[in-house]
Amino acid sequence: MTESATIVWFRNDLRLHDHPALTAAVKRGGPVIALFILDDAAAGRWKLGGASRWWLAKSLEALSHDIAQRGARLILRRGDTESILKRLVDESGATAIYVTRSYEPWATGLEEKLHKSFGGLGVVFKRFGGRLLREPEDLRTSSGAAYQVFTPFWRAFRKEFSAPKALAAPRHLGSVPDAIASDDISDWKLAPTKPNWSGGLAKAWRPGERGAQLRLKNFVSEGLANYDDGRDRLNVEGTSRLSPHLAFGEISPAACWRAAVDALHQTHGSDRAVETFMKELAWREFSYALLFQFPQMPNEPLRDEFAAFPWAKSANLKAWQRGLTGYPVVDAGMRELWATGYMHNRARMIAASFLTKHLLLPWTSGEAWFWDTLVDADLANNAANWQWVAGCGADAAPYFRIFNPVLQGEKFDPDGDYVRRWVPELQRLPSADIHKPWAADATTLKRAGVVIGKNYPLPIMDHKEARARALTAYDRVKSSKRG
Repeated sequence: MTESATIVWFRNDLRLHDHPALTAAVKRGGPVIALFILDDAAAGRWKLGGASRWWLAKSLEALSHDIAQRGARLILRRGDTESILKRLVDESGATAIYVTRSYEPWATGLEEKLHKSFGGLGVVFKRFGGRLLREPEDLRTSSGAAYQVFTPFWRAFRKEFSAPKALAAPRHLGSVPDAIASDDISDWKLAPTKPNWSGGLAKAWRPGERGAQLRLKNFVSEGLANYDDGRDRLNVEGTSRLSPHLAFGEISPAACWRAAVDALHQTHGSDRAVETFMKELAWREFSYALLFQFPQMPNEPLRDEFAAFPWAKSANLKAWQRGLTGYPVVDAGMRELWATGYMHNRARMIAASFLTKHLLLPWTSGEAWFWDTLVDADLANNAANWQWVAGCGADAAPYFRIFNPVLQGEKFDPDGDYVRRWVPELQRLPSADIHKPWAADATTLKRAGVVIGKNYPLPIMDHKEARARALTAYDRVKSSKRG
């Protein structure tokens, strides 16, 4: 292989369109070596969870297929990133490594280390954007600090911003010699086997760039117009469901933003639903900016006083994880998560509020469970949103805002369709009773075949008692801050 070869190190950017690093490598000339490294040790406790590993396997298969159609191979290797890159440079004679920038604490440190190490070897190590719309350093307050409140962040983000132009996928990447070996994806054992719980994931999702493009197209044509209201309705598919595709970089946030701008132009800028979707994309940016500024965010509360919060020690965590809390809307969300690797955004807020405020269990327990079970597990979003719900993060929801799971169910799943789908033992209950089955009369329960305490549990925590307990705990935190 000629010495003009360029290694493109793929990470959370598993696509060929809108890929600045790949585009630059092709423009540089010479063969392009597409490489993906699975380095669990680098991420430590935040290595990919079970659902994400399933998605990764499918996404890499799709990317490998797309690269093969362009005359090349996707090289897969597992182990220490620096050692693998150095070995591949020796094998290929590559003189440059191009990579999309990442923002996780271990990733930023690794990038700095690699830049220095390969620079000393005469190999160009160059980072490119593409994972975000705007780099975290670009947005600062007048004092030079990072934004910690979303509204002013959004105003600064939106000001004079336009997404970069679309980058076409390369038509040809050049062949990679057979002597450059690649792992077989099946040897990585990313998919579950004993037991194989991935059947629901396979039915619900199409990982890969083509699946992402189709998802965006369908959302813009069918869901975007009703997004402002529909995204909160549990009984309809009102969310974009783009989050796992964005998490793995199968589609760029720029492509999503451009689609939103096109829709906004069609309504002459008057569509509130489109503006709401754009704010959701910006919230993702806000989460990454927080993680970049506060790398401790996945493990520690951003509000210092919450370090002393009197979290409970309780066996109720398993009941929450299994969807057996006795509150149907909470249980429906948790079961949807287990079956599909996904949970409706409104259900996530309800379930997270229940864990941290009804059960007084640490937000980090919920964060860890979501990390393992979500196909869209994303460190910045996961940490920022859990801290937001728990009341201990930046721009957090007030701790005294405690969702009543019955009222939340009645408001956002008024006919009970969401509960009926995911909690089938309650499906014969009338809508008036489905969000509080323990309060139904004996005749109604008998007709529905529901035996409270046997085939569906009693609530594990009374709402009024839970609310009072949570507010007492919060008062202790406030008192300690004043002291």
